[in-house]
Parts: sequence; structure tokens; C-alpha cells
Amino acid sequence: MLLWTILKVGVKSLWGNKMRSLLAMLGIIIGVAAVISMLALGSGAQKQVLERFATMGTNLLIVQPAQRGSMGVMSGSQQNLTVEDAMAILEQVDGIEQASPAVSGNWQIKYGGKNSRPNTTGASVTYFQIRNFQIEKGRTFTEAEVEQKLQVAVLGPTTATDLFGENDPIGEDIKIKGRNYRVVGVTKAKGSQGWFDPDDMAIVPYTVAMERLAGIRYLREIDLQVKDGQDSNAVEAAVTALLRKRHRLTGDAPDDFRIRNQADMIQMASEATGTFKLLLGGVAAISLLVGGIGIMNIMLVSVTERTREIGIRKAIGAKERSIMMQFLLESVVISGLGGVIGVLLGIGGAKLMPLIMPLPCVVEVFSVVLSLGFSAGVGIVFGIYPAWRASGLDPVEALRYE
Repeated sequence: MLLWTILKVGVKSLWGNKMRSLLAMLGIIIGVAAVISMLALGSGAQKQVLERFATMGTNLLIVQPAQRGSMGVMSGSQQNLTVEDAMAILEQVDGIEQASPAVSGNWQIKYGGKNSRPNTTGASVTYFQIRNFQIEKGRTFTEAEVEQKLQVAVLGPTTATDLFGENDPIGEDIKIKGRNYRVVGVTKAKGSQGWFDPDDMAIVPYTVAMERLAGIRYLREIDLQVKDGQDSNAVEAAVTALLRKRHRLTGDAPDDFRIRNQADMIQMASEATGTFKLLLGGVAAISLLVGGIGIMNIMLVSVTERTREIGIRKAIGAKERSIMMQFLLESVVISGLGGVIGVLLGIGGAKLMPLIMPLPCVVEVFSVVLSLGFSAGVGIVFGIYPAWRASGLDPVEALRYE
């Protein structure tokens, strides 16, 4: 009951000085809004990065030839990965679900009077599953078409639009290096991944790409999908051991291939965006501390102005604890109310930011709770000194104060 009475007196005092109370809240409002908005921006960036990795495929390992080096200078990729390597990995490494040989290049594609130069990849049927491609129109090519080296192609949506506009490309013939390729499918849009646009590409059987496009007998990469529940690092080690054995690498001989582990890439990206998120939140939190200093200054002014009131209350029996509690509660009310307003403004700002910059913003419950808790904590910490000073006033001296 006493606490409720103290709270009512404190709120009444704040209401009687609306402008001063608003100014005291302003720093907290700005600080909390900034924290919410910056953490939402960081969470959105983190989510976008992880989603882009997901579009590359799930549980992905990419085997590529190592770079040749001489006297510390890199001079292109070695030519050592074969279709047989890909098949051996699929058959002999227990943790592998799917494997696809892959070759690629930027060959010009023509249709009628239009042309495009997308990334053209030669792959097996399993490539679509490994790389998480879904079909919007038509179909993928078949195992029989791969084995028979039939000239068929699946286009990305951007490539299909560049060549055919709004017309249906299924069943039409396009030309790649002077040869006709029948379009059998169009993939669903995945969105650009910065360094690579899966929507602007063509996918053909690897048997055709190796013989008639690239004119090579080695692979540019082998794409592997790790089985669910398997440790990707352990599977990577097994693939490494198998390829070293197949390539007759012994002792300290360096690997003539390299393996990119999607799990490691996701972890690195997540750590980087997490650090970015903390940095944004930390910078914004500084404004909360500045707001706390503002509350302390306003409360000290309030103590000075209400010195005579404090003296009267002490003279009629008010305890130091009650006076200290009143001023501390006033400080917490200011910071708490400022925190609530700041949360609302921060959420609103997070909703508006994607309209200004091409980044999603994700407001997390954790950031809201953290901001409210931090704002209340700021009110307590920066309200202690003014409250202590008010409770320590001598009643006789306070009554004399003009």
C-alpha cells in the first residue's frame, strides 16, 4: 500500500512537470528506438545471408581442383577431377546422399534475334536437388538424356525472360555454340546471391557440356549433398581421404583439390553478421546511457526545486527510505515509459527501413525485452544518486530553503 501511495505521488509530480518529464524521457526514447531498429537491421541481414546460403542447397560440399602454384604465384586450376571421382564418392562414402559432376562456362545463347550470356552449367539430374532448384515450367532433363548426350536445357527465369520475353520457352530450340538445344524446363526464381545469380543461368547434361561446349575431360567441380544427420566435417574428411587415395597422394603431398563446406561457410557468415548485429546494438545502446545521464540531471534539478517539500515531509515523519523510494520510482517511471514509447517507435522504424534500403528488418522479442529491461535498469542506476541526495537532506536546512 505504501509503495502504491509513493508511486501515485511520484506520477502526480511528473505529470505536474510534463515538459521536463518529456525532455528526461527523450534520450531513453531515442536510445531504445535506435537499439530496436539497429538490432532489427542486424537480424534482417543475418536472416538474408542464411537464406541465400539455403538457396545454394542444403548440406552441401563442393569439391574443386586446387590452384596450381609456382614460387608462391597461383597460376590457374589443376585438371584432375573426373566423373569417375564423383561416382566413387557417391558409392564409397556412406554420408553422401547425392553427387553431381559439374562443368561451367559463359557461352552465348541465341534465340531468334535475341542473345544472352548467362552462366551455363553442365550437370547431372541430381544437381537440381543438390542445389535446391525447383521447376516452374516443364521438367528437368532425365538420366537417359544425360547418358545419350541429348542437347536439352533448363533455363533460369532471368535467362528465359531475356530470350523469350513473356512467351513460353518450353519446346523451343536455342543455340549454344552453333548447336540447337531444346528447352525442357524453367526453374523457379531464387534471387541473386551477390557473386552468383542462379536465375540467370542455363543447365544442360554434363556429358554434352564436357564434349560439345567446354571440350574437356575433367570437371570444374563435384557437388555433393550430405545425408541429413551426418557430420559434414566427418564426411568431408572421408571424401578427402578417398580422393587422396584415388589421386595417389601420399605422405605430406598437398591435396590437388579443395573442398568448400557449406556448414563452415554458414557458420562464418553467421558469426560475421552476429558481430555486425552486436556492433549496431552497442552503438545504439550508447544513446541509452546518454539518456540515463539526462534523467539524472533532470532528477537532480527536481530535488533542488522540491527541497522545501522534502523538508516538510521529513518534518511530519516521512522516512528517508520513503523519500528515496519516491525519487527512484520517478526515475524508473520516466525511463520505463520512455522505453515503451521507444519500442513502439523502433518497431515502426524497422517496418519503414526496408522501404529506404534493400535489406529486411526482423524485430525479435528478445531485443524488445532487452531494450525494456535495459531502459528500466538505466532508470534505477541513474536515479540512485538523486534519490540518495533527496533522502539525505537535513529537514531543518530544507525548510529554510527558498
